[in-house]
Amino acid sequence: MNYQVFDTTLRDGGQREGISYSVVDKLAVARLLDEFGVGFIEGGWPGAMPKDTEFFARARTELQLKNAVLVAFGATRKAHVDVAQDPQVRALLDAETPVVCVVAKSDIRHVERALRTTGEENLAMVRDTVAHLVANGRRAFVDCEHFFDGFRYDPDYTASVVKAAFEAGAERVVMCDTNGGMLPSMITAAINDVVARTGVAPDQLGIHCQNDTSCAVANTIAAVEAGVEHFQCTANGYGERPGNADLFAVVSNLQLKLGLKVLPDGCLEKATRVSTALAEIANIAPDTHQAYVGAAAFAHKAGLHASAIKVDPLLYNHVDPSVVGNDMRILVTEMAGRASIELKSRELGLDLAGHPETLTAVTRKVKDLEAGGWSFEAADASFELLVRGELPGADFVRPFALESYRVQVEHREDGSVVSEATVKVRVRGERVIATAEGNGPVNALDEALRVALSKHYPELKSFELADFKVRILEGSHGSNAITRVLVETSDGARDWTTVGVHENVVEASWKALTDALTFGLARAAAESTSTAA
Repeated sequence: MNYQVFDTTLRDGGQREGISYSVVDKLAVARLLDEFGVGFIEGGWPGAMPKDTEFFARARTELQLKNAVLVAFGATRKAHVDVAQDPQVRALLDAETPVVCVVAKSDIRHVERALRTTGEENLAMVRDTVAHLVANGRRAFVDCEHFFDGFRYDPDYTASVVKAAFEAGAERVVMCDTNGGMLPSMITAAINDVVARTGVAPDQLGIHCQNDTSCAVANTIAAVEAGVEHFQCTANGYGERPGNADLFAVVSNLQLKLGLKVLPDGCLEKATRVSTALAEIANIAPDTHQAYVGAAAFAHKAGLHASAIKVDPLLYNHVDPSVVGNDMRILVTEMAGRASIELKSRELGLDLAGHPETLTAVTRKVKDLEAGGWSFEAADASFELLVRGELPGADFVRPFALESYRVQVEHREDGSVVSEATVKVRVRGERVIATAEGNGPVNALDEALRVALSKHYPELKSFELADFKVRILEGSHGSNAITRVLVETSDGARDWTTVGVHENVVEASWKALTDALTFGLARAAAESTSTAA
């Protein structure tokens, strides 16, 4: 079988609210998609979009694709216009891509109401455009817009569009669930019906699904199971409204569940990395709960799960996470049992299996803290510090100890607000007092602490606060409610997250902040020792 993985992230995916790719972005996305092994990359609509015209012009010299070919997208000729004179058809040829995909109306209601022409003229538009593209040496794909809705309304007319495209030389005719309203059983029934009406083999057809019923991936799989070999997707399911069929979920399901070879060898294991990289280019936070490639796709929270995973990871993982480049994670929460704590500690390089008393103590402490509002599932660094502090023989000493801190916030007459913090700490036997200003109490504390520690720990210069989250915990109300603070810190190479909880938001922030610096310094010291050895 010759499966065609057709990606339209740069065209249909770019219609998602909040995404606006620059030409440089589009080139970067194309390289990543090619690395992932897709067969076709639809780059946009030349002639209609200046940015897309520029993309195709630059792609000719700046892209060296190994697995994919570029596809230009456009529409059939306009009604009652000579195809050779249609400027947008000309722009499709000028893009100089080996493949062109044209969208055609296949719902008679759209033909008559949107195009304001006749069914016969629409069929002529399809025939003329496809024949013109093929005569000019292009492989032609036809996207039948509103295929399934049109087929349910007037199956004979929609089938006639399919036949017209193939008669003119189309390589694939793609059935589009443009409104995203279909369910898998509807997809299968329509494919069987159109095959019977037209005599076209199902492997000559393609599928393009929107996700308005949250069935885009399932609908795509159903089409492939019905014999379709060409399927269109977008990375991470990006697209208009709820989006499109997610490329990574579709190919993972086809290869891992149905045993179909749809990507070149060695490509599927790049799924998680490529998904994250594409999210960064789109400037959209990665979906942590995305199937296969999300950070939580193989994360386990319940103690019962962890006990089984300790025996055999596949007991609670539907596939080995590594086959899509992901990792299994054990979350440490109030639901955690001894198995969860042991597995999570092992994941962090700490062996509690030989220390049952410590394991019991850590488990009890985690449960007590979690009951008080702490959350370690998103704060691995704080959890690691907790374990190291309990582990016998670990010889873990915190790099500094607090004597006291004070923060003042001054609202001045001119409207400016200035925070000043003073910290008193003991570091390597020395008592240090430092003061600093910041744009808020937490920033001021951070700055003052760095001033106090910089003489002894110059590596602090590389530590940056990457994110700061504050949450009022459920069940607590008013200005005296319990507050949880998560601090994400980066040293330029890696990130780590710490947590603090207290009725006072400044104290909660201080706990998370000091854990962040402590963890970073401890890891830097361990790496320095390892390098020296």
